[in-house]
Amino acid sequence: MAKDPPAQDLMNYEAMAQEALKGVVRAALRRANAPGGLPGAHHFYLTFKTGAAGVEGPEELLSRYPDEMTIVLQHQFWDLEIGDEAFGVTLKFGGRPQSLRVPYAALTRFYDPSVQFLLQFDAEDSPASSGVSDLRSPAAPATGEGLDPDAPNVVSLDHFRKK
Repeated sequence: MAKDPPAQDLMNYEAMAQEALKGVVRAALRRANAPGGLPGAHHFYLTFKTGAAGVEGPEELLSRYPDEMTIVLQHQFWDLEIGDEAFGVTLKFGGRPQSLRVPYAALTRFYDPSVQFLLQFDAEDSPASSGVSDLRSPAAPATGEGLDPDAPNVVSLDHFRKK
């Protein structure tokens, strides 16, 4: 008996899901930008591909991180601008304020360690992510195949994919 060829996803559900999850990042950044700033102990680690299209910042800063860079939005950040396709922020690096612009398409991780909430993305110009990240470090490599019931809240699309 001949096997049917695998069905082709003509809807591109993976891209739609990635975009929907990036909407969570946009909404979180908007809340951080509201009067009063970040509520409670919330703060964000945002990891992005520095070489992705549309990433802007001082060359001397971006060149120190030729692949990925993680920034933290916690107590000291300024000029946070949230757009539909990208966000901009000013942070201090080496005591000097530096402005960055990061397209959501360049994001690889969004992590709020105060509640151990992690989103992982397949950024443009990057290899596909492969599973659930170890939350001991926001820049930890992807590991594992499924969700550990004792682990923090992790959203990974790989868990829901057919194998």
